[in-house]
Amino acid sequence: MRNNLSIKGKENNYPPLSSSSIPTRSQLPIETKDQKMNCKTRELLTEYAAKYETADFLTGDPSWFMHQVEGPHNQEVMALIASSLSYGNRKLFMPKIQLFLKESRGNIYSWIKDNSFTVAIPDTPERFYRLQTYHHVHQLFMGIQDILIKHGSIGEFVKERSTTAHNAITAMIRHFHLWDVGHLVPKSTTSSCKRVCMLLRWMVRDCSPVDLGLWTFIDKRTLIIPLDTHVMEEAKRLGLLATTQPSMRTAQKLTDELRKVFPDDPLKGDFALFGYGIQKAITT
Repeated sequence: MRNNLSIKGKENNYPPLSSSSIPTRSQLPIETKDQKMNCKTRELLTEYAAKYETADFLTGDPSWFMHQVEGPHNQEVMALIASSLSYGNRKLFMPKIQLFLKESRGNIYSWIKDNSFTVAIPDTPERFYRLQTYHHVHQLFMGIQDILIKHGSIGEFVKERSTTAHNAITAMIRHFHLWDVGHLVPKSTTSSCKRVCMLLRWMVRDCSPVDLGLWTFIDKRTLIIPLDTHVMEEAKRLGLLATTQPSMRTAQKLTDELRKVFPDDPLKGDFALFGYGIQKAITT
């Protein structure tokens, strides 16, 4: 029986966010002579992006889970859940995501929307993963359920509020602020919002063996790099960043640097930085 969700004090009839204009190539920052990226760095990034953006990337990566379910609605829900849990040690969080895939039997959209998840994920204070409890995960699922009941899909929810990545990030954070989700969704857009940026990469980038390209209403040129310690370290080695302090400002700065190499698809650089790290590990 479908759950008739009614949560007192959690009205979310907030107005749609205003959409920022999508930058055209002529509006992108113009490099001065001092700002021009080293030619060798450009060549490395281009080479590694082509080499590592393959189906093999999915092995051991949380993006693998969204490829294990069928249909856009299932893929969106699986991607949101997988991205939210993707922090810390992969050997620890990947089995947690696998649990949801197993319990839902691949139909995670209905599993959440019809309230079937409450058997496997009760609203209890016991620890689920690191500092996150079953209560936090339960609340995350309630927030997702609210979107599915009111909007039909996660994609429709985002589409009503944004045409750019930054507005999509703001919409997601604003929505899940209504639930006690712990650290599963960031509290502020001033943080790097790594996992939300990763979700958007998965959903927006097209023509990729990894990313799904379901959300065509968001221009991929507006995507922001999912910033973590590994990405910052590799970017600093290449001279793309001077800091290793994670923040949205740092993420946007690195994205601007990657846009110099991949103007129409800056997050292709995410695979390039991954590949650069792999190559460094092989040669040292």
